[in-house]
Amino acid sequence: MRPLAIIAGILALMGQLATAQTGEAQFRAYWVDSFGPGLYTEAEIDQLIADTKAANMNAIVAQVTRRADCLCNRAIMPRTEAEIDSYPFDPLQILIEKAHAAGLQVHAWLNTSIMWAGDIPPRDPAHVFHAHGPSVQGRENWVGLRHDGANRGGNLYYFDLGHPDAADYIVSMFLSIVQNYEVDGINFDYVRYPDYNPAVNIPAWGYNPVSVKRFQAVTGRSDIPEPTDPQWMQWRREQVTNVVRRVYVETQAIKSHVRVSADTITYGPAPENLESWNNTRSYQEVLQDWRGWMEEGILDLNIPMNYRREQAATEPNNARRMFEAWSVFIKDHQYNRQAAIGTALYLNPMEDNVTQIRKAFLPSQAGNLAKGWVGFSYRTPDALVNDKRRPPEEGRTELSRALASIFATPVPIPAMHWKMQPTTGHLYGTVKTPDGNAADQVLVNLYDMATNAVVATRRTNGSGWFGFVGLSPGEYRVSVDAFGEIDTTSAVASVGAGQVARVWLFRSPLTAH
Repeated sequence: MRPLAIIAGILALMGQLATAQTGEAQFRAYWVDSFGPGLYTEAEIDQLIADTKAANMNAIVAQVTRRADCLCNRAIMPRTEAEIDSYPFDPLQILIEKAHAAGLQVHAWLNTSIMWAGDIPPRDPAHVFHAHGPSVQGRENWVGLRHDGANRGGNLYYFDLGHPDAADYIVSMFLSIVQNYEVDGINFDYVRYPDYNPAVNIPAWGYNPVSVKRFQAVTGRSDIPEPTDPQWMQWRREQVTNVVRRVYVETQAIKSHVRVSADTITYGPAPENLESWNNTRSYQEVLQDWRGWMEEGILDLNIPMNYRREQAATEPNNARRMFEAWSVFIKDHQYNRQAAIGTALYLNPMEDNVTQIRKAFLPSQAGNLAKGWVGFSYRTPDALVNDKRRPPEEGRTELSRALASIFATPVPIPAMHWKMQPTTGHLYGTVKTPDGNAADQVLVNLYDMATNAVVATRRTNGSGWFGFVGLSPGEYRVSVDAFGEIDTTSAVASVGAGQVARVWLFRSPLTAH
C-alpha cells in the first residue's frame, strides 16, 4: 500500500474511533480568554453560547481573572479594566444564567499568580497592586523576584507563592467566586512559578525576602539558595501545591459539586514513564507537580496544555511526536480523576486542529481514554485567525462545522463519582501559636484512632493551614509538635464519606467539629 493511502486509512480509522466515542460522556469546551471579545457584552455572550452549542460542546472555560481583577461584580478582586459593558452588567453572572439555560456548564478560569502587567498601575485604588506591589516595602510587598533581582517577567508582575499573605489572597480570589456565583467549576491557570528563566530547567523565581526567610527558618539554613538547589526547589514546589490543596478542600466544604481543574504545563519532551516525571520541565522548571496533584486527589480535572504544531515533525524537536507522547502520559495518569487534552487551535490550520482533536480521543496503548478536550481559544480558532488573515467569525464557523462532525451528538459531562458517590472524606484545619499567630511550617501528624497509626504527615503553610484528602471514614486524631516543647497539642475529628471535617489546634484544650 502507498504511504499516502496508509496515512489516509489511519486518519479514517481515527475519525471512526472519535465518532464512535461521542456517545460517551466527555468534557468538551472552549477556553474563552478575556483579552478580546467573547465576554464583554450580553450580545457576545449570546454568540458564544450559540457557537458552543453548534459544535455539540457542553462547557465554557471562561477567563474571569486576568491580573488580579474580575469580569464580575461580586468577588474580592476589583472589576476588570477590560472594555466590558458598564455596571451593573456582570459578565460572569450573565454567562452563568444563559449557559445554564442552554444546558452548558461554566468553569471560571483565574490566572492564579499574575498580579499585574505593564508600566501603568491599575486605575482602581482597591486593586492589590497598590497595597502589595513593587513600590511597597517589607512584608507588605508580595511580588515575586527572580534570582537576579528582576521583579517582572516580560511585562508581568507575579505574586510570590511562597509569601503567606500572597498565597492567602490567591486562595480568597478563588473562594470568593465559588461563594458568590453558581459556577460549575473553578479553573487554575498560571498555578506555578513564572517563565522568563535564564535557561531550561533553571527555576529562578521565588526570591521575595519573606519567602527566602521562611525557607531558611524551616531548613535551618542561612544562605540564599541557588535556583537549582534541590531543597529550595522542593520547598517552592510545595508552596504551589499548598495553594491547590487549600482551594480544593475549601471549595469542597463550600460547594461539593464544583469541579476543580487546572491548565497544566507540558513543556519539552514527555516523560517515558512514571519514574521520569521528575525530569520534566513541568516539575523541574516551573515547579508544578500536576501528576502528584492528580495522585493525591486535589484536582478533579487536569487539562494539560498540549500545545504543538502538528506539522512540526522534524527531529530533534518533533512537536507532533511530543503531542502524541504527552497525550499518552496524560491518559495513563488520571489516578481515578479525569483529564482532558488541551490543544492550541491558534497554532494550527483547521485540518491539523481536526487531526489533533481526533488524536486526543484515541485510546493509549494501555487502553486509557482522555475524558475530554479543550481548545485554545474561542477568540483565535485557527492559525489564519491568529495571523489576522481572516476574521474570527469565519474561523469559528468553520471550526463549529468541523467539531460537529467529530462530536456527532451532544453528550453529558463525565460525572465525578468520587464526589457524587463518595467513599472518602477530607479534613483541614489551622494551627496557632500560644499568642494567636499562625504556626508556620510545623509538622502535623494524622492518626487513625482505631489503630493509633500515623496515616499522613504534612507541614502547615504560612497561615498555619493544613489539609488531608481522601481519608477513609472514621475517627482521627490530629497532633502537632508543641513548638519544640515536650508536650503536644491535638484534636479529634470524625470524617464521613463526602464530608469535610475541620479542626482548630492551639496549645490549650481544643474543639473539633
